[in-house]
Amino acid sequence: MKIKICGITNLEDALDAIEAGADALGFVFYDKSPRYIEPFEARKIVDKLPPFIQTIGLFVNEPNSFINQVCINAKMQTAQVIDDDAFTDFKTLDCRYIKVLRAKSKEDIEEVKDDFVLVDAFVAGFGGEGKRLALEWFKDLDCSKMILAGGLNSSNLNELSGFNFYGVDVSSGVEAHKGKKDKQKMIDFVKAVNEI
Repeated sequence: MKIKICGITNLEDALDAIEAGADALGFVFYDKSPRYIEPFEARKIVDKLPPFIQTIGLFVNEPNSFINQVCINAKMQTAQVIDDDAFTDFKTLDCRYIKVLRAKSKEDIEEVKDDFVLVDAFVAGFGGEGKRLALEWFKDLDCSKMILAGGLNSSNLNELSGFNFYGVDVSSGVEAHKGKKDKQKMIDFVKAVNEI
């Protein structure tokens, strides 16, 4: 199962996440988030990362021009896009992307077609709220292209056993406080994923 640690704001957290075993690092380009990072600050971190680590930029209701420019400026390999208000024209994005589904019901998840998708719990704000999805919504569904986010931490990951999720995405579950990661929590999280 792939592991993305999101909300990276500094080089120390980035390197600690990689050392813990993260496959991908997420950078938040939504300026109302406490985990927001300016694109060129993100680039400084990315320039110091070892090879084979994916860099993912998180965007909320942004047009293509903004997403494309930030991905260039910050050296993001993939855009993770929340597009509740249909700002983004995915057909003409210049970068690779993954859509975020903020699920309110089992029906939302059942409507997912054959694309990779990140599934998070719907909340009024965007990201890092730690709200969990009901796992029974995924029962009898093919989860092999789904990345699960929302309310995950090392103590509840064992509940994902048997669902065959492609990956997990964590932010607040491995933080010391908003915007700062806890090294031991990241180590424990990756260890718990690997035991599923």
